[in-house]
Amino acid sequence: MKLRYDPKDLLTSLVLVFPLFLVYQVGVLFTLPVLNGADFLTVFLFHNLGLTTGAYLAYTAVVAIAFAVAVALLRRKQKFNPRLIVPVLIESAIYALTMGSLIVFVMTRVLHVSPRLAGGMIASQGLGTRFVMSLGAGVWEETIFRLGIMTGVVVLLEKVMGLGRWVAIAGGLLVSSLLFSAMHHIPPYGDPLQLGVFVFRVLAGCFFGLVYWTRGFAIAVYTHALYDIYVLLLR
Repeated sequence: MKLRYDPKDLLTSLVLVFPLFLVYQVGVLFTLPVLNGADFLTVFLFHNLGLTTGAYLAYTAVVAIAFAVAVALLRRKQKFNPRLIVPVLIESAIYALTMGSLIVFVMTRVLHVSPRLAGGMIASQGLGTRFVMSLGAGVWEETIFRLGIMTGVVVLLEKVMGLGRWVAIAGGLLVSSLLFSAMHHIPPYGDPLQLGVFVFRVLAGCFFGLVYWTRGFAIAVYTHALYDIYVLLLR
C-alpha cells in the first residue's frame, strides 16, 4: 500500500505538529521576554496574568494531557502511521527551500518590486532564541492565519455569502496573507514597514496558504518552521 499523508487526517496532523508546539512552549521559558508575535495566548499568560514559571509549566502539562485525550478519541476512527514522519519532513523541506527563490522570481520578473530581507529584533537574537521562534512561527502563525483566518474567511464567503468555491478560497488566501504580512510590522518585534518586505511576506502567506489548503495543516506548519530555521539560522 502506498504511503501517503491525507490532509484531512486530523489525528496525523495533531501527532505531527504537537512536538513542535511542545518544544516551543517550553523553549519560551529561555527566550523571555521575546515571544512570537502571533502567540497571543502565551503573551496573555505572561504579560497580562503574570503567570509564574511553575504555573506556566502546569498549564503546558494540562495542554499535553488534553492532546493525549484528543489522540485517544481520534484513534477510534483514524490511525497514525509513524512512517509518515519522514515523507512529511521531506516534502516540507522541499517547499521551504524553494519558496524564497520562487517569491523573488515573482517579485522581480512579474511585480517588478525589489525584494527585501526582513531583519527586526528576532534576527539579532541568539541561536537558541531564533530556533525557538522559528518553531513558534510555524505552529502559531499557521494556526492563526491559515487554520483560523483563511478557513474562516472561506467558510464566510462560501457558506454565508454564497460565493463560488474558488472565489471564496482566493478571498481567504488574500485576506489571511495581507494580515499575516501586516502582523510582522507590529512593535516591539516587528520590522520597519518597507514595500519589498511587506510584499515578500504577502507572497509567503499565499505560498503557505496554498500548501495548507492543498497539502494540509501539518505540512504547512513544517514548511513554515523549516523555512524560518533556514533563514534565521543558516543565512
